[in-house]
Amino acid sequence: MIMYLYIMICFFCGIWVFSSNRKHLLITLLSLEFVVLILYMILFNYLNMYNFELFFMMIFLTFSVCEGALGLSILVSMIRSYGNDFFNIYSMLQC
Repeated sequence: MIMYLYIMICFFCGIWVFSSNRKHLLITLLSLEFVVLILYMILFNYLNMYNFELFFMMIFLTFSVCEGALGLSILVSMIRSYGNDFFNIYSMLQC
């Protein structure tokens, strides 16, 4: 019971950090990865509790790795183009 409470507190802390820190792309990506790891733990506990197959966890991990790779590629292209990862220096709508 306490483990589930700890997981939910970590999940909401990750969501809070994601929604409150909007200055840097790197902090946003790290908080998203933290939320994905917490969701992975929730999924693992749920699938083990009801004795389901764990194959869906591999699919979830594949999509989370793709999400992380896309985020890092956006970060690298922003740093190469603008020199930093601040959101407030430039508009993302410009071509």
